[in-house]
Amino acid sequence: MPKHAGPSTGEQARQQVLGQLRQAISQGEMAPAQRLVEDELAEQFGVTRASVRAALIELESEGLVERIRNRGSRVRVVSVDEAIAITECRMALEALCAAKAAVTADDEQLAGLAALGTAMSRAVADGEPLTYSELNHQLHTRIRELSGQQVAMRLLERLNAQLVRHRFQLALRPGRPQQSLSERLALIEAIRARDPQRAEAAAHAHLTSLTDALHE
Repeated sequence: MPKHAGPSTGEQARQQVLGQLRQAISQGEMAPAQRLVEDELAEQFGVTRASVRAALIELESEGLVERIRNRGSRVRVVSVDEAIAITECRMALEALCAAKAAVTADDEQLAGLAALGTAMSRAVADGEPLTYSELNHQLHTRIRELSGQQVAMRLLERLNAQLVRHRFQLALRPGRPQQSLSERLALIEAIRARDPQRAEAAAHAHLTSLTDALHE
């Protein structure tokens, strides 16, 4: 008789857990300081505890998980000071991507950026800050993709995943979406104008404003 399949193990199992946990943390489905119990996660994902442990070690190296002595793992808490430091690093990388996108994007891709800008304006007008926050996240992702700068893309993905709690908190701060919308639209227009210097300056100005907002 065939044996019942046991928990998955090996590299494929590690990658499965790694991908799903990374996504849950970066999308805010798992809250900062939430405990990550190896036995529970192994049962949830149908993998061995060793696969879960290997995935948690990888997420720790990415700054998404922290291991507490004698207490296991939890989603890492990022302080405001660290969020500001991360945003300062993002500034240089986002400006680089914006400048490159202004040179490399074709007409169809530029039209897509314009459509995102219209949707963001509508979300602010309708008073939907979380929709606006998600569209803003899509905008930054799209610009990075258009830049073709693979190294910057990988670095920014890791940095941005650590900022999820602060991103949601800023989105819900009264007046913040209205304030930031003009910065986003200026960035879109600079890229659509195929002006790399202006695009770089617009990205820099937007992230300077974000740093100021975190300071408040």
